[in-house]
Amino acid sequence: MTVIVTGAAGFIGMHVAERLLARGERVVGVDVFNDYYDPALKAARAERLAGQANFAMVRLDIAEAARMGDLVRETGAKRVVHLAAQAGVRYSIEHPFAYERSNLAGHLSVLEACRHAEGFEHLVYASSSSVYGDRPGEGAGFKESDAADQPVSLYAATKRACELMSTSYGKLYGYPQTGLRFFTVYGPWGRPDMAYFSFTRKILAGEPIEVFGEGKMARDFTYIDDIVDGIVGALDHPPVRGENRILNIGDSRPVGLMNMIGVLEQSLGREAVKIFKPMQPGDVTETYADVSKLAALTGYAPRVKLEDGIPAFVEWYRGFYG
Repeated sequence: MTVIVTGAAGFIGMHVAERLLARGERVVGVDVFNDYYDPALKAARAERLAGQANFAMVRLDIAEAARMGDLVRETGAKRVVHLAAQAGVRYSIEHPFAYERSNLAGHLSVLEACRHAEGFEHLVYASSSSVYGDRPGEGAGFKESDAADQPVSLYAATKRACELMSTSYGKLYGYPQTGLRFFTVYGPWGRPDMAYFSFTRKILAGEPIEVFGEGKMARDFTYIDDIVDGIVGALDHPPVRGENRILNIGDSRPVGLMNMIGVLEQSLGREAVKIFKPMQPGDVTETYADVSKLAALTGYAPRVKLEDGIPAFVEWYRGFYG
């Protein structure tokens, strides 16, 4: 079977493509290779995939609806894992129109391409835990049924809009969709704009790190291998036709930011010089996933604890950057 993976030169996209290839799927990757972060890292991910049989990479802006439609039709793909998007909560404050094109027009383009594909089976797409807004001190994990109507960043607003567009397309055109609300993914080949990645670079360079929220924030850090388990599991279990199913995908064990920094310091063998700062616009205090729906559907059970995942990232980082 042919599966299209958008954002295939991205962090999650590369790992998903590798997993699908390993089990014998033909994978067509799509990526625009923008310069939001170091293009050399994206090129290295793409090169890693290029050496594998049954893989092809197409350089394409997903917002180009006609080309996206042609690709789905010409490849005969019956399933799409749509991960391409403009990421970054803080970046959305300064560059809002990048999100209009990549996240809104891009998602609509993918929806149109899938609805015109003959015998289309399942679209799995990336949403975000940021749609829940800021809910400090609530304790229990965020549930998919919780309100998602108070976004505190444009990025979050675009992701919620994508979910709503998918709901309308499901009702109008009847094909199954699954939206996955990701919770703070980390690990080897990760994104340089993520805190654990930028902290690593600065600590090794002897530079101070800025700790926002006075270090009181917590995140549901989820290791990349666990995330891929959930994505592929969801892909293999499509909902009924016409349903846009929303699922959380995270670790369900939130970790304080200072605890994460402590694990990172231990893995690097160096103590960070910390500059504590207040919360930034668009940030949320805590993320915490209730993953019971995904677990019931697929058997999803995150296995990698932060104490193991951060050292694995550090090992990759040292090998990649020298």
